[in-house]
Amino acid sequence: MIVSIETPAILFPAITLLMLAYTNRFLALSQLIRSLHQDYQTINTRKIIEQIKHLRFRLFLIRLMQALGATAIIFCVLSIMSLLINNKNLGLLFFISSLIFFLGSILSSLIEIILSTRALTILLSDIEES
Repeated sequence: MIVSIETPAILFPAITLLMLAYTNRFLALSQLIRSLHQDYQTINTRKIIEQIKHLRFRLFLIRLMQALGATAIIFCVLSIMSLLINNKNLGLLFFISSLIFFLGSILSSLIEIILSTRALTILLSDIEES
């Protein structure tokens, strides 16, 4: 397979836009954690502690998403640099590595979205029961 310089160059903006979305998810989650922390200071309940444990795992997933995304960008840049110096095999290897890290980042994001949706469903059912 022959990879031209345009191939990893097309992937580069997609990864950076996804990183921006990940940062927004992190900021929203950190705001939620701060809010739960304040609630915990006033109302020390087991439900809040369980939510915080759940959010800790979601934070881990967001860190993983960001780390894999950043690694994908690095390999994408290495691929572009390798192709610029006419090292096609190394460029292809870096590009494939970039795709693998990008896929891992997206899969981590999917898991985090599923967990987020479950948490919202639990909150809605709690409201419906009241």
